[in-house]
Amino acid sequence: MITRAAILGTGSWGTALACLLAHRLDEVCLIGRNQKTADEINQNHSNQHYIPNLSLDTKIIASTDIKRAQDYPLVLFVVPTSATEASASQLASVDLPENTILVSCAKGISANGERMSQIIHRHLPNNPLAVLSGPNHAEEVSRNLATCAVIGAKEKELSEQLQDVFTTNFFRCYTSDDIAGIELGGAIKNIFSIAAGIADGIGLGDNAIAALVTRGLAEMTRLGTALGGQMETFIGLSGVGDLMATCYSPHSRNNRVGKALGKGGNLDDIIANLGMVAEGVPNTKSIYDAGHKAGVRIPLIDAVYQILYEKKSAVTALEELLTRDTRPETD
Repeated sequence: MITRAAILGTGSWGTALACLLAHRLDEVCLIGRNQKTADEINQNHSNQHYIPNLSLDTKIIASTDIKRAQDYPLVLFVVPTSATEASASQLASVDLPENTILVSCAKGISANGERMSQIIHRHLPNNPLAVLSGPNHAEEVSRNLATCAVIGAKEKELSEQLQDVFTTNFFRCYTSDDIAGIELGGAIKNIFSIAAGIADGIGLGDNAIAALVTRGLAEMTRLGTALGGQMETFIGLSGVGDLMATCYSPHSRNNRVGKALGKGGNLDDIIANLGMVAEGVPNTKSIYDAGHKAGVRIPLIDAVYQILYEKKSAVTALEELLTRDTRPETD
C-alpha cells in the first residue's frame, strides 16, 4: 500500500498534485531546485509564485535534495519537459529501489521526438512506469474542483493501483494501456491552444475558434495515430478533453501566449512576462519535426510553427489556412 510520495518539480502542477495526494497519503515531498521555494513550503505552507493564496496541507514538505526520492515508493516527474532528461539522469544516479513506481506528468515531447516516458524508461529501465494526463488545470485541482484524468500503464495492475492512489471525491481517474496516445494527445494539444489564443487575439470570434479546435482534433488524431497512439485515446480525456480545456481556458499558459501573439506581441517578451513555462512553444518545433518526418499532413501545426519560428504574421498564417484547397471533412 502506497502511503508516501515524492514529486520532482515545485511548479504549479507539482504543487497541485501534492495537494491532491495529501488527501490520500500520509506525506508528500516536493523536490525542486529553488531553496527559497522549499523554505516557503516548509515554513509558510504556501507556494505563492505558482499558486497564490493557497494554504498547503502540513503533510506537504519540500526539499532540494533529489536523494530524498529514494525514501518514497512513488515518484512523480512534474518538471518541464526540457528538464526531464536531467531529472531522470539524476534520479538514476541515486540508490532508487527498483520497485519504486514512477509517473510522468509532463506534457510534451523532446527535440528528438522522444516522449517523456521513453526518456524516463531509458534512464530507469527496471522501475514500474506510468503516465498521468487529462484536462487538469493546476489552479482548479489545487482547489478541489471536479476533475477527471487518465492513467496509462502497460500493466493493468499498476494502472489500477495508481487509480486508487489518485482518485478522490473530486478527482476521478480512468485507466488505459495506451501510453503513447495519452502522451501524444497531451503534447499536441499545446500547439492548438496557442492557435486558439492567436485566433482570439486577432478577434476572429467563436465560429473560427470552434472550427480550429475541431480541425485540431482531426489533426491530432491523424498525427497521433501515425506516431503510435490508438485512435480511441484521442477522443478521450487526454485528447479532446485536454484540447477543449486548454483552448478555451484563461488558465492555459499556451492560450495566453497565443492571445498575446494575436494582439501583436513579441514572443520573447511574452514568454518573459509569463514567468512560467509554456510547453507549446518548444513542443511546436518538436512536433512539427516529428510530423514531417512521419509524412503526416499537419496544416495547423505548420501555421503555428511559421508564426513562432519563421516570424510569419498571425493574420497571414490564418488567412492561408482558410484559403487552402478545399477537401472532404473526413480526409
